[in-house]
Amino acid sequence: MSLYCYPMCANLPYALKHDTFTNTLVEPSSTSSLLSFLHHKHPHNLSRHLSFASKFDEIYSSHAMEEDKKMFGLVSSEQEECYSKELDVAVRAVHMACCLSHKLDYNSTHDYEIADWSVQAIVSWIFSRCLGNENFSILVKDDVKTLTKTDASGLLESVVKTVNEILAESPQFGIQETKSPLGASEIIDMIKSHCSNSIRGLSGKFWTLSPDDQHAVALSLIEDGEVVLGVLGCPNYPMKKEWSNYPYSYLRIMSKLAPPTHESWNKGCVVYAKRGSGKAWKQPLLLHAHDKFVWPNHGKQVCFSSIEDPSLATFCETVEKANPISHSFTQGLAHSVGLRKQPLKVYSMAKYAAIAHGDAEAFMKFAKAGYKERIWDHAAGFIIMQEAGGMVTDARGSPLNFAKGLDIEGIDRGIVASCGATLHEKIIDAIDASWTSSCL
Repeated sequence: MSLYCYPMCANLPYALKHDTFTNTLVEPSSTSSLLSFLHHKHPHNLSRHLSFASKFDEIYSSHAMEEDKKMFGLVSSEQEECYSKELDVAVRAVHMACCLSHKLDYNSTHDYEIADWSVQAIVSWIFSRCLGNENFSILVKDDVKTLTKTDASGLLESVVKTVNEILAESPQFGIQETKSPLGASEIIDMIKSHCSNSIRGLSGKFWTLSPDDQHAVALSLIEDGEVVLGVLGCPNYPMKKEWSNYPYSYLRIMSKLAPPTHESWNKGCVVYAKRGSGKAWKQPLLLHAHDKFVWPNHGKQVCFSSIEDPSLATFCETVEKANPISHSFTQGLAHSVGLRKQPLKVYSMAKYAAIAHGDAEAFMKFAKAGYKERIWDHAAGFIIMQEAGGMVTDARGSPLNFAKGLDIEGIDRGIVASCGATLHEKIIDAIDASWTSSCL
């Protein structure tokens, strides 16, 4: 155990949600709790826990050292500013992309296609406008050839209209608007120039974008296989937990009958983080035309739930029914680990936002054999969780690998995200006890 106790002890304040603003002291009871995490009670599981602790240290040791440097004034201004410009632009881009969700009804596949292509065009335009001469590449799911097919003329026309409507609002976000509306050829050329669904030709630094319909827009920057910043926009996520108990269709109707205000019906948020900051931030969406985007003082620091007892924790359950294996297994697993509270039903990547918002403590995703998790679906949530003090691993406790191409390779059984190490280990233990299969 002495091989890794020293670095783990060095990281105790961070693993225990050390508050970098107040420098809150670590309580002895909390320290004992984490040490019990290192010295597991079952000898036959020791090797796995050695591996788990090693991976935990791998994730948090560099994070802890960066925080130490900041505390003692050893970080240069250049280091502090690293990726700050990219984060600023990315947050604005996701805010504008989320505005699109409120302009579409999503009553048909056509609306989803409009949203996907419009978000690609909007993000590409903002990056081109704000990042100057810097070359950038965006990894996406769809091939632009789909948009240029002969039978896609109606789709392209709708995309052009939608994109120009959103770009007309750019001054609200501190971005100079276009001198004239963009045409179809300009939009196609812009997407072709910057967006690709192939990893070939991408340099060591590239963006990933997942314009995942009306529930989430995820944008991340990856450099040399490491996620360095992430922005997650959830345009329809209720800012009040109680609204999550109502069907989404009901929320859409009510938001039209009673337009939201800051005081009453507030929905939609953007959550973001960059590597080495030791924190994540969240902002509400701008609700009215007269609201102005403020950077960086518009955000609030993400504070995860401190719940460690599974019986008091809430876990996210996916609303989509496309994967019955995940539903049935996670429901049984939740019961075996001691989760007794009603699960919070959340769409897609918004599960990361639910944990960041303090509405839930964990989520688990187990897919059918052969299914591959894509890097654009998890990169933004991963860096947000990591920087704010949470954990995202596979079911064995190993960190996710974003350096192997489009897919997150080597995932053991599924993905587990939680608000802290103690709860995370209990979930991993329950998975081991319930399911001993190998990699998906």
